[in-house]
Amino acid sequence: MMEYRQLGCSDLNVSTLCLGTMTFGEQNSEQEAHQQLDLAISHGVNFIDTAEMYPVAPRAETQGKTELYIGTWLKNQQRDKLIVASKITGPARGFSWIRNGPRINRTHLNAAIDTSLQRLQTDYLDLYQIHWPDRYVPMFGETSYDRTQEHETVAISEQLLALADLIRAGKIRHIGLSNETPWGVAEFVRCAEQLNLPKIVSIQNAYHLMNRTFENGLAEVCHHADVGLLAYSPLAFGHLTGKYLADPQARGRVNLFAGFGQRYQKVGVPEASLAYVRIAQEYGLNPGQMALAYARTRWFCTSVILGATTLTQLKDNLDSHTIELSADVIEQIENVHRRQPNPTP
Repeated sequence: MMEYRQLGCSDLNVSTLCLGTMTFGEQNSEQEAHQQLDLAISHGVNFIDTAEMYPVAPRAETQGKTELYIGTWLKNQQRDKLIVASKITGPARGFSWIRNGPRINRTHLNAAIDTSLQRLQTDYLDLYQIHWPDRYVPMFGETSYDRTQEHETVAISEQLLALADLIRAGKIRHIGLSNETPWGVAEFVRCAEQLNLPKIVSIQNAYHLMNRTFENGLAEVCHHADVGLLAYSPLAFGHLTGKYLADPQARGRVNLFAGFGQRYQKVGVPEASLAYVRIAQEYGLNPGQMALAYARTRWFCTSVILGATTLTQLKDNLDSHTIELSADVIEQIENVHRRQPNPTP
């Protein structure tokens, strides 16, 4: 049976596997999106994650389609049985087609939530997340903080005040972060406590066998702040399934969209991927399911976000919820990590 966990300090009990939806509207049609949603729910998933900028790879012509496809499905569901999360787009990454360049301020938050609710055909979101910080931080494969890249930013207190008003208006129930840093989490928590504002309950960051940087700093601060991790890219864009070892030109986002997934095109990725796949093979495991089971069973992880383009892929991923890794498998994984730590941060 599917396991459910409390998300941070919220009253949300989410399935340990969450359906990610960024392929809806680009790689998946509306009918295929509905089939994925039905399959996930039939396996006990109650948690659906999306974003206003989806689908990926992002384009002005398709932006918002993901939420639209979910909305035509969601209107026929028992809403109070589902936990639906979306995200407001962060600034400074070229998304000029979203409100002429998105920011995390009151005006943009009000416009973003109203449009997302309209597309999703619902009155409220259970979780509303900031897709990435309004301020400069290194992310999506960048690893070093460069203070010369700092720019004018919306104060975190101002962001929280606007989000608090959305909660009071009944449009969202809880708030979360994504692609955040230890300092960012700590500052959001500090401001909420100081100003008596709603506290963040979650952080959605990359976490998988080839990127365990969450364990360095973020795990500690999220533990003490009672903030749950929603782990995205748990299969490292398919690299942990082994499909790119068998065929470097295999169909997938890495090859379909030029320049996409650059964080996975680094030295050491093929070697680490091969090492993890060999562990799975040695113990008779599906490599992708082993990777998902590892992320799901970390003490700081609340839910693992799955993404798939076919129902076969999605079923394999969903079936990972029954897998418990032996101590021998864990030790083999740790041996690889010690030799090749975090090749895709």
